[in-house]
Amino acid sequence: MNTIPNSDQCFRLLREAGCSDEVINHCEAVRKVAVKIAEKAHANIKLVEAGAILHDIGRSKTQGIMHGVEGAKIATELGLPASIVNIIERHLGAGIPLDEAMMLGLPPKDYMPTTLEEKIVAHADNLIDNDREHTIEKEVEKALRKGHTKHAERLMMLHRELSQRCGIDLNDI
Repeated sequence: MNTIPNSDQCFRLLREAGCSDEVINHCEAVRKVAVKIAEKAHANIKLVEAGAILHDIGRSKTQGIMHGVEGAKIATELGLPASIVNIIERHLGAGIPLDEAMMLGLPPKDYMPTTLEEKIVAHADNLIDNDREHTIEKEVEKALRKGHTKHAERLMMLHRELSQRCGIDLNDI
């Protein structure tokens, strides 16, 4: 399947991978926000929708930080396009640079979102807590409570970048 799957196919893939209802509900909530952002940002809506639904497919294997890496493996094995594999692998927070990835025990690699679609899915995920929308400030607060200052700065930079591109504060999308 080297084409972008539609939303029904994506949800089927989540279920077949063994994702819980909680994960599937979260992915649906992320999809709704991501598609709204994609429309305003003039991004590839079909890619954003599929990437948003599938971003947490790795949670079928682990709930930890490795879920992005595991999800990318699953997506690759399923024959999904590289554009979706990259969204899945790079969706954590506002991305994880190589030095931090190594400190976190991830395979040594830069996990920063680079394309508009990767950034949109990562950010939509930041605006959803479980299956409810919340502000970027709440997400920044969570990062700061854990002592993750650089992560908090990246969250705000991504929020500003995409808000500017869309012409609205994405807290209000």
